Amino acid sequence: MQETPQQYTARILTFVEGRDALEVLASTARRLRTLVETTDPARWEIRTAPDRWSAREILAHVADVEIVVGWRFRIILASDGVRVQAYDQNVWAEAFQYGQVERAEALATFTAARASLVSLLKRVDPARYEHHGMHEERGRETVPHLMRMIAGHDLNHLTQIERLVL
Repeated sequence: MQETPQQYTARILTFVEGRDALEVLASTARRLRTLVETTDPARWEIRTAPDRWSAREILAHVADVEIVVGWRFRIILASDGVRVQAYDQNVWAEAFQYGQVERAEALATFTAARASLVSLLKRVDPARYEHHGMHEERGRETVPHLMRMIAGHDLNHLTQIERLVL
């Protein structure tokens, strides 16, 4: 059964309850690097079901998400109330052949994009945190809400990767 946007939001936010979103955002690349460097590469290819992603595919996904959210934060921080386009992650996974993306490439993409995002969030005028975007599926999303969503997304996928590779 497909989740509604509201169900997805509620589920993702449970991962970050009681945690500082910016600290999670700042630590994810290090956690991913440790997993890539210390686990058997063969484990990254395992799919638990035909319709489930492997750890390699999840890593490619989080790298692409980081590109998307980097843009989303920038447009929202620059233009309060801007429209935020949704996308279909499964279409991207197929179109961009996530199963073929090298782990080192995905990790490098994620790490660079995330470092840039964290730096931006630390230096931007705090008044811009009051800005919001209008996500075409989830509605109004403020900067702090989006930070929690992405931190929850990180923790969700880190858990999935750990289950597959450890």
